[in-house]
Amino acid sequence: MKDIFSIKGKVALVTGGSRGIGSMIAAGFLSSGAKVYISSRKADACDETAKKLSEEYGGECISIPADVSNVEGIEALADAIKAKEDKLDILINNAGIALPTSIDNDDFEVYWDKTHNVLLKGQAILIRECLPFIEKSNTPRIVNISSTEGLGASPMHSPYTSAKHGVIGLTRSLAVELGKKGITVNCICPGPINTAMTEKIPDKDKEIYSKRRVPLRRYGDPEEVAHATLNFCLPSSSFITGAVLAVDGGLTIKRA
Repeated sequence: MKDIFSIKGKVALVTGGSRGIGSMIAAGFLSSGAKVYISSRKADACDETAKKLSEEYGGECISIPADVSNVEGIEALADAIKAKEDKLDILINNAGIALPTSIDNDDFEVYWDKTHNVLLKGQAILIRECLPFIEKSNTPRIVNISSTEGLGASPMHSPYTSAKHGVIGLTRSLAVELGKKGITVNCICPGPINTAMTEKIPDKDKEIYSKRRVPLRRYGDPEEVAHATLNFCLPSSSFITGAVLAVDGGLTIKRA
């Protein structure tokens, strides 16, 4: 009975796993006994993170460099894991990109395609490629990482915002479609988190923003997103699907 609260022995794939939220999700899985594959388009960073996580948290963290912005890269990633494992228990679609742009930018379509290829199309195609493999698990879990931008909007981010809204739609649609196979599909929406994407924001500006917008009055940390993600992946979470969980310190519920 105790195993329903453990992912020991499970096999997981975390895209965008070389840093930030992805690397901390991988760390959480490793510390909970899972075997973890991480991917990133930057091979050196991916290899270095996998080695560091294995040393720090124990277990096996294996690097598979891959570019999930194109179908060829996604197919290569899926094939690499299929060559090593007979099933995949957990898929975390975390790879991210943020390219602010105005709608009247001459290169808007370039920004749009780059953003959607990673954040939305990349998630859908990776699920498609891994699905036969995921179906072999007795506790199949898919978690898509969206953003609080998927629950609202900010100016100069229409490609990013629309893609993140799309991730929520993808999650809900596949939760309904794959439910008959026992596969759960859930979504995490991180708010302001201390990651590489936000490290260039001055601390003073973060403090001002947090006090104005976030009830908990601070930025979150990657491990707080990782904890929420891990919860969705437990065997005991088998009746949770199509859920969209904001990890945002209360940002999306605050009205004044």
